[in-house]
Amino acid sequence: MKTILLPTDFSDNSWNAIKYAIDFFKDSSCMFYILHVNKLSNLVAIDKPYIIDQNVIEETFVKPAEVKLKSIISKIHSLPLNKKHQFFTLTDHNLFIDSIRQHVNDLNIDLIVMGTKGAEGLKKLIVGSNTADVITKVKCTTLAVPENANYVPPREIAFPTDFSMEHPTQTLRGLSDIILSNKAAIRFLHISKRKDAVLNDDQEQNKLILANYFKDFEHTFHFLKSDRIEEAVQCFTDSRAIDMIIMVAKNQNYFQRILFRPKVETISYHTDIPFLVIHE
Repeated sequence: MKTILLPTDFSDNSWNAIKYAIDFFKDSSCMFYILHVNKLSNLVAIDKPYIIDQNVIEETFVKPAEVKLKSIISKIHSLPLNKKHQFFTLTDHNLFIDSIRQHVNDLNIDLIVMGTKGAEGLKKLIVGSNTADVITKVKCTTLAVPENANYVPPREIAFPTDFSMEHPTQTLRGLSDIILSNKAAIRFLHISKRKDAVLNDDQEQNKLILANYFKDFEHTFHFLKSDRIEEAVQCFTDSRAIDMIIMVAKNQNYFQRILFRPKVETISYHTDIPFLVIHE
């Protein structure tokens, strides 16, 4: 049974991510933990600095959050549901990332699913939003769902890579599970700045490993030349009708530039294509 953490700030954006997660795992047995975290900076100090009155926390933050969480559960139960899905609600008052890390460890979370806020929110990603912090600071595979993303089974998956590393079997198995369950094709995308660039021996070997592992699945390798990775990814996602982009967190050169560096007003995939960032 998969364990999925769904952080929420009660926005439409986070509700869309919850719905996406439910649809994405519609055929799987899952325990979904819906978590709301009150930031420490929002809490009211009483009498002395850093001394927080527990009654104030309970009345001002915990109880209203619990009411809103119950409302989310009611909305969930109005959806067509898999009987093998279980839902639990959690509240916490802590630093956001510390809370996420703690729940990931305590609940043995397999995947975090979070919303992103479209163009305006993605501009904030550059200076650090909750989603960006989770992706970069929490060692747990994370699915980032843009607010404009409507669930469709991911039939076309893009996997940007520079072939600089050999991926563990566990990572490749996770990819093949997604491909198999969705009858998807995976498109490995390499982008280089130089027109005459060639793969070195290590890169060729890592490419061969991928080709051998996915030999029984529909897969192709694509090589683009561009000074701007994000623009090349945009061109590729448009031309292939990509439904999901998957990246590996260790490959920071790729996933940081694709997610966080673009001028988002020109990069539309940020607002409608989910990103799965795998932590090995």
